[in-house]
Amino acid sequence: MTTVHSGARRRAWIALAAPAAFVLALSGCAAGDGGSSGGGGGGDDAFILVGTTDKVTTLDPAGSYDNGSLAVQTQVFPYLVNTAPNSTEVVPDLAESAEFTSPTEYTVTLPEGLTFANGNELTSSDVKFSFDRQVAIADPNGASSLLYNLESVEAPDDLTVVFHLATENDQVFPFILTSFPGAIVDEESFAADALTPDDDIVAANAFAGPYAITEYQFNEIIEFTPNDAYQGLVEAPANDGIILNYYAESSNLKLAVQQGDVDVAYRSLSPADVSDLSGDDALTVHEGPGGEIRYIVFNFDTQPYGAATEEPDEAKALAVRQAVASLIDRDELSEQVYNGTYTPLYSYVPEGFAGATEVLKDLYGDGAGAPDAAAAAEYLEAAGVETPVALSLQYSPDHYGPNSGDEYALIEQQLEADGLFDVTLNSTEWTQYSEDRVADVYPAYQLGWFPDYSDADNYLTPFFLTENFLVNHYENAEVNDLILQQAVTPDAAERTALIEQIQALVAEDLSTVPYLQGAQTLVSASDIQGVVLDASFKLRFAPLTR
Repeated sequence: MTTVHSGARRRAWIALAAPAAFVLALSGCAAGDGGSSGGGGGGDDAFILVGTTDKVTTLDPAGSYDNGSLAVQTQVFPYLVNTAPNSTEVVPDLAESAEFTSPTEYTVTLPEGLTFANGNELTSSDVKFSFDRQVAIADPNGASSLLYNLESVEAPDDLTVVFHLATENDQVFPFILTSFPGAIVDEESFAADALTPDDDIVAANAFAGPYAITEYQFNEIIEFTPNDAYQGLVEAPANDGIILNYYAESSNLKLAVQQGDVDVAYRSLSPADVSDLSGDDALTVHEGPGGEIRYIVFNFDTQPYGAATEEPDEAKALAVRQAVASLIDRDELSEQVYNGTYTPLYSYVPEGFAGATEVLKDLYGDGAGAPDAAAAAEYLEAAGVETPVALSLQYSPDHYGPNSGDEYALIEQQLEADGLFDVTLNSTEWTQYSEDRVADVYPAYQLGWFPDYSDADNYLTPFFLTENFLVNHYENAEVNDLILQQAVTPDAAERTALIEQIQALVAEDLSTVPYLQGAQTLVSASDIQGVVLDASFKLRFAPLTR
């Protein structure tokens, strides 16, 4: 790989990647290549270029629940508590202390003198505002559903926040604070009852994480500059700043890291690309613990025989889902599409988490993990379903990596192979997809999941509570109650048993059909240091350096 001085590379790269107006805007703030950043170290050589194919839904934490948005929010918004690098233990981040002061009260104390990058004071009032607006807005693409146990937030003085919980002994609430709804925003810059536009957030400089955003073009390019006002768990950025560039295709991202146009390529390179790049001595492939899953979501209103269709029939609708679960060939998907980098998944909590089972392996297909067309046909026949079943299946070609097209073409083939289904396969870009899927547009559709926190609860609560992130009209009162119960069960063995029971019940309903589990992968230039891929499932930019 040809080596280019990073300062020169940054200017050339920006000129190639950014719109003309953006280049002009950058020229004023980039004199000396990051010299105005304050808090970084090392001059030109410490400026890091990152590439991704992930997309941002919105910068506003109240309106997003996707990996692309969190990848940005993690860098620029503060969190009261977090998990330390290479640890799953929840510890104070922005907070000075955080602890349960009663079975239903979680009390946080802030240090004195906190400010946002714009100079506004950051007090308990901002914290209360941040959580109150999450609940008030309740955006269908947001994560407010995770705050199901939050009764109210009190700010008795400028440095104290008390979270009042509806149920005692909540085992997961501190984990939830490390994830999407835990981001603290500036009450002077954000609307209380509506999402705040990205450009308004950037213009207000309403950030208090390790970085501020100094230039922004939606899903094109972002410049992150170290935030002098930052106080928190992560040390001050070791670099002068980050430029994050968005690529439409994985092949372009591969070429960019191969040619040195970016220092870091994170999400999502194809397995073939990663394999090819691993043979380049100028590059390093980093791998982290798994947690990502792939699954099909069924909309209980609009799927075949769903509640809002012309022929609603719960028994027939269930039979359709059971037939799909019996026809999916996970081994074929793993090997043919992902070269084994994703492994078969037979339940809702993936391998490696307490309570993980393989209940779907026993219930569907041949009972040993392989597909079985005869079993699928039996489900449909017993319910009186005429075949082939017309099924509209949707996927996003730009959000879950370049293999999504091959993945869903193969799923279509698997479902149609024995004449039981007639699949109409459609694809939609993520920005539209994220709106359509919560508006009952898709009867069945692709989703992937990147956990917010390292606990089995994160594979249950967002999906299967009555008020859930999927907004797919799934309701099971027993499942709902068991999810709430496991979250407040202190005894580890008892809680594990409840998690197993929940999976068994959900497997009978088949609100979703999970089928693959994957690991974290990142490719960087060989001189890049500070890459940490851990069970937080967040890539922190601050430690990156060369």
